[in-house]
Amino acid sequence: MARYMHLGEIPRKRHTIFRKEDGSLFREQVMGTKGFSGIQSILYHHNPPTQFYKTELHSNSQIHYENQGALRPRHFYTDNAANTASDAVLGREYILGNDDLLIGIANPSVNMDYFYRNSDGDELLFVHHGTGKIETTFGVLEYKQGDYIIIPVGTIYRIEPHAGPSKLLVIETNSWITTPKRYRNEFGQLLEHSPFCERDMKGPEKLATNVEEGEYEVRTKSRGFLHSHYFAHHPLDVVGWDGFLYPWIINIDDFEPITGRIHQPPPVHQMFEGHNFVVCSFVPRLYDYHPEAIPAPYYHSNVDSDEVLYYVEGNFMSRKGVKEESITLHPSGIPHGPHPGKVEASIGKKETLELAVMIDTFRPLKVVEKAQKLEDENYKYSWVENK
Repeated sequence: MARYMHLGEIPRKRHTIFRKEDGSLFREQVMGTKGFSGIQSILYHHNPPTQFYKTELHSNSQIHYENQGALRPRHFYTDNAANTASDAVLGREYILGNDDLLIGIANPSVNMDYFYRNSDGDELLFVHHGTGKIETTFGVLEYKQGDYIIIPVGTIYRIEPHAGPSKLLVIETNSWITTPKRYRNEFGQLLEHSPFCERDMKGPEKLATNVEEGEYEVRTKSRGFLHSHYFAHHPLDVVGWDGFLYPWIINIDDFEPITGRIHQPPPVHQMFEGHNFVVCSFVPRLYDYHPEAIPAPYYHSNVDSDEVLYYVEGNFMSRKGVKEESITLHPSGIPHGPHPGKVEASIGKKETLELAVMIDTFRPLKVVEKAQKLEDENYKYSWVENK
């Protein structure tokens, strides 16, 4: 999303003298992507962002995948994941992944007592349940149920969930996340046929400049490991920034569904894209209005992509046996489609109230070894009709 924003105090010209009240300089940081040819922002710190005094290798974050088995549909009950008290980063349980992204869930119940940055790529967090705030280098964002939170690569942040149960769908990438190219003009503005617009998006709401001194830990994810960097000053010490790179939020309820006389293909539900994957939102909508339309999707072959669905709420019209918080994987190489009885049952229906997030990847996904304990082993044969 290329849209200019600025918060706090900045000098009139970039790369020029900008002094504090005591006469010392604020420290300018250019934070951008694709070298110096991608989108970027310029931040002004009280302290140099390079000034850590101790670094340690915190832990191994490499993922262990299961051995290759028979190609089949998969179903995981993520509500059965261990619900021990943990934060929004260390509490992540990964389900699927490949060299482009990781997909998992988190049930944050405690505040992070450290700061975190993913230096491998952007992150997308979908808030299934809960409210809270995210403190970032760029300012504070408040989140609520249904929010998609986009956190750019290298952003230092800390998540504080509010009281009550929380559930996050987590997508970690090794690249970037943005809006679909076909919905943007050459200047980056969303076009009239886009199912959402800039009014639906919100960036950081306020800039909290912290000048406290002490010991502050920033855990950096990079190269398959977590690395701890310790600072003698608060890492969120930015007095002002401007640019096009920053975290932002859009709610799934602001996605306006595209419908037609006959069944529309999955790309009409697309909301985001990244390198070798897309993310779609299935929201409540009117069904097809041709007098002989079949609202249920047709059987289709995933010849180029794996399809992942995270079920948020409602009765998903083409599936049975899934429930809220389920994740299904339909791998490329074999066809998939509605469960028995779902096609006939959909005829004549006027609307659906389903809510789901879909992730299509253009390289095969692998199942994380630990996720096997969440699997519904009966799912793969659930298309076989009872005789």
